[in-house]
Amino acid sequence: MESENYLLLAFKLLGSLALLMYGMKTMSDALQKLAGPQLRHVLGAMTTNRFTGMLTGVFVTAAVQSSTATTVMTVSFVSAGLLTLAQAISVIMGANIGTTLTAWIMSAGFSFNISDFVWPAFFIAIILIYSKKRRTAGDFLYGIAFMFLGLGTLRQTGIDMHLGEQEAVLNFFSSFDPNSFFTTITFLIIGGVLTMCVQSSAAVMAITMILCSSGVLPIYQGIALVMGENIGTTVTSNIVAMSAGTQARRAAFAHMFFNIFGVVWILIVFHPFVNMVCGLVGFDVEMTKESAGEAAFLANAAKLSFVLAAFHTCFNLINTFILIWFIPAIEKLVCKVIKTKAVSDEEEPRLRYIQGGLMKTPEISVYQAQQEITLFGERIQRMFDMVKGLYAMSNEEKENPEFEKLFSRIEKYEGISDNMEIEIARYLEQVSNAHLSDETKGKIRQMLREISEIESIGDACYNIARTIRRKKQSDKKFTEKLEKDVSEMFRLTDNSLTQMNVVMKGRRGEVNTKETFKIENEINTLRNNLKAANIQSINNHEYDYAVGAMFTDLISECEKLGDYVVNVVEARIGQ
Repeated sequence: MESENYLLLAFKLLGSLALLMYGMKTMSDALQKLAGPQLRHVLGAMTTNRFTGMLTGVFVTAAVQSSTATTVMTVSFVSAGLLTLAQAISVIMGANIGTTLTAWIMSAGFSFNISDFVWPAFFIAIILIYSKKRRTAGDFLYGIAFMFLGLGTLRQTGIDMHLGEQEAVLNFFSSFDPNSFFTTITFLIIGGVLTMCVQSSAAVMAITMILCSSGVLPIYQGIALVMGENIGTTVTSNIVAMSAGTQARRAAFAHMFFNIFGVVWILIVFHPFVNMVCGLVGFDVEMTKESAGEAAFLANAAKLSFVLAAFHTCFNLINTFILIWFIPAIEKLVCKVIKTKAVSDEEEPRLRYIQGGLMKTPEISVYQAQQEITLFGERIQRMFDMVKGLYAMSNEEKENPEFEKLFSRIEKYEGISDNMEIEIARYLEQVSNAHLSDETKGKIRQMLREISEIESIGDACYNIARTIRRKKQSDKKFTEKLEKDVSEMFRLTDNSLTQMNVVMKGRRGEVNTKETFKIENEINTLRNNLKAANIQSINNHEYDYAVGAMFTDLISECEKLGDYVVNVVEARIGQ
């Protein structure tokens, strides 16, 4: 074969792998757009025990064709406290089973020429894409068509390469003893390294199927490559999760432990187990080209793609059945290996859920951003609690060095809130550049409004703290009545923030906003009454104008804060 033909085949191989990976990603993203919110609710509701958690992982992963997407959703729930780490481990076990469907789809694509069926799918998909209402369904069909086109091209490329007739290739693989433990370990390492390099176990699985189906790669080495793929994909996720939160790293480590444990016991019973799987599929391990003839040998080799898919499924099913009984022990091991760092509020990372290390898909990224915004709201209420503490210190007769320390903390929190707004907004802008559904784009606009209003609450808290500090430095004292009025306004403001966070944590469309608007009306009424009474008291010389001005500043900032809270709630419910 001429060098030009080799070059063309190499490009066809790489291009068809790219088509396959693009098709799978497009299909997965489209499915998440179609059913993303429902899948998240299923994850939260159907993980009551380890078995329902495992089944949930299976069905969700099989639906979205992405174990990464399922894992990211699961970690988000753990970080939010909606799932325990043990429940998350069971879901991840199920995700390993669900992802084996990909191997079966690929094996079907290698068993016959499926490319002829993709052209009608492309035609229908493009019609749906240009129809706005059915655009996501068109994306899904488009992804399937690209995936099968990639598979069909891979299959044909494998045939055109005539690998079974290439002496150099045959000699290379025949130089390894299929019965040697060293050979199994070698190909296991090759599979792991390849997966880490191309960042796709599906791509390496496709290459393995090409080599096996052409009769070049013996089944034992092919299975070893698949085992390496299982470990390689978890090593990658662990490296990526290193910059993420503790729970993300624990989940990634549990995933790696699951697959490494499986590979260890498979190595102990390697040949008997592989032979059993081959028997289930009807593949003759002993058949050679010399003994059965080329036609019978190639027909037998064509079953190898199904052998690989069957092994992948059996491996994950049995591994899950063994380990599902030891989830509490795995949880203890994971927590022992990856300990939680004790950090103060000031040392706590600004962002917890949308750290750059996590592998993201657009629809799930929106959910992670909402989790981060919810945390933003909780931190702002924590800032207001500090303001209340600062006000209590300002009334003390003795000088308290803690007063300035607390004011510095509030000042630092104000800076953190500014940075959180910028970082979340930047993240949402990056997500909005992806191909999103119209509904999700609307959510992003609402979320940008939410973070802007929450940051304004932080500004209001800081302004209140500065007024309290000015009052402390001026040695001005509030009357007993003014103290009670400020306490009442602080109480209503705190209630308003509490109700805001209740709404932020609730599901859109199911939250009750009546309480928020009721508190806002009470704040407005109290503000109006207190401002009128303040003017009357100054005129009656009950206290001087400077005291009245500081009192009015406190009351007015609290009322502004209440307005910002209402704006956050309205943005959250989509008004």
